[in-house]
Amino acid sequence: MPSPEIGAEAPDFVLDGTSPEGRQSYVLSDLRGRPVVLAFYPGDETPVCTRQLCSYQDDMGRFAEFDALVLGISPQNLDSHERFAARRGLTFPLLADPDKTVARLYGVTGTLGIKRAVFVIDAEGVVRWKHVAALGLSYQDADTIAGVLRDLAAV
Repeated sequence: MPSPEIGAEAPDFVLDGTSPEGRQSYVLSDLRGRPVVLAFYPGDETPVCTRQLCSYQDDMGRFAEFDALVLGISPQNLDSHERFAARRGLTFPLLADPDKTVARLYGVTGTLGIKRAVFVIDAEGVVRWKHVAALGLSYQDADTIAGVLRDLAAV
């Protein structure tokens, strides 16, 4: 399935994830009213994913400027996500998509798992920006994503 187009409504989903208060379910449509950054990543504790998610944690203030919620999504289970978050000091939710249902909805499945991808969804639930990596060796940094959020806030 192809990824949603810019300007299209973001596909809704329900996934279980981590939170500072413990495990909880996240429903994308319930998060309307604020921007959401969906960061699909191939795996917990892999070198590039660890750098990516730790950089987002380090720059969480950049996202907070725009009241944006960052959600990490990968196929690992919640136990893996909890260990990863605790070990790396990640405070934003990591959502478990073990059967890759949401990854398929967003067109980010590949032959080896899921592709590294970022989607910025506005407060009304519309996809405003996306980057789907052909190779997962690099990632979109917080400055790039914050620039997109700044542009959204200016509209």
